Amino acid sequence: MKTIKITPRGYCHGVVNAINTISNLDTLSTKKPIYILGMVIHNKQIVDSLGHLDLITLHDETKTRLELLDEIKSGTVIFTAHGVSPQVYKKAKDKGLDIVDTTCDDVFRSQDTITEYINNGYAIIFIGKHTHPESEAAKGISNNVYIVENIKDIKKLKITNGKIALTNQTTMSIFDIYYLSEEAKKYYPNIIIIDEICNSTRIRQEALLNQDKDVDHCFVVGDKLSNNSIKLVEVSSTEAHINSTLIESVEDINIELLKKYNTVSVTSGASTPTKVTKEVIAFLEQFDKDDTSTHNNQTRITSFNLLTKKALPK
Repeated sequence: MKTIKITPRGYCHGVVNAINTISNLDTLSTKKPIYILGMVIHNKQIVDSLGHLDLITLHDETKTRLELLDEIKSGTVIFTAHGVSPQVYKKAKDKGLDIVDTTCDDVFRSQDTITEYINNGYAIIFIGKHTHPESEAAKGISNNVYIVENIKDIKKLKITNGKIALTNQTTMSIFDIYYLSEEAKKYYPNIIIIDEICNSTRIRQEALLNQDKDVDHCFVVGDKLSNNSIKLVEVSSTEAHINSTLIESVEDINIELLKKYNTVSVTSGASTPTKVTKEVIAFLEQFDKDDTSTHNNQTRITSFNLLTKKALPK
């Protein structure tokens, strides 16, 4: 099958930093037990692999990072790439925990920007997913940070402060930011717009817009909890007008639907392991709808070999 590999693919720099930091903890004098406060990145395969390193991931979608800290009595806590609020950091210090902070540099910069504007008397409208840890961290900076996810949220705002700035979660769609920014201007004409979409997210989305129009379908390889992966599907389908599917591994490919396509494209979220994406591409390239011997899409990747450099068995 003709398979177009959209670049860039693979980890962004923030994910590389987080995984490298955690993978090398054995070289440090780190107090045990070691907890990860939430999913270090939004990829279940990576989380499962890290479990073999005797790391305890605390993840509960019904709890905030602040609430999850209550489950840790001693040892070391790892803050994920998504960042944490000042309250979380203080609480961890007060509990006497060792702290390993893997917050992405782009998130740090976004938080610093929010703090600077708050200190200068601004209210902040923050475009992001309500349940996303990056939004939670932003909200924790000040009560004057308002999280909005859609137009309905903007309409419900009752901000009386004459100084307002708008910024965003780093993994949002560039189109979401535009549409919601334009809506916010209707209610707050003097609003200051601060675009904080990270470069990795932006260039992946822009690459989808430049897809070959002969592509029948686009596969986005990424976790269903990964916001940047979800947004890639939306950009391909809604903006590039090429139908797209989010798949977590080669096993999620629907063979019967695949038989209907002549040309497909492949991209991946910023937290998707390269090994997983390569396996998807290799399967698609060898696929022949008339040859059933090419239809076996069982993965060879396991939680034990995902993070190793050892080649997969042939």
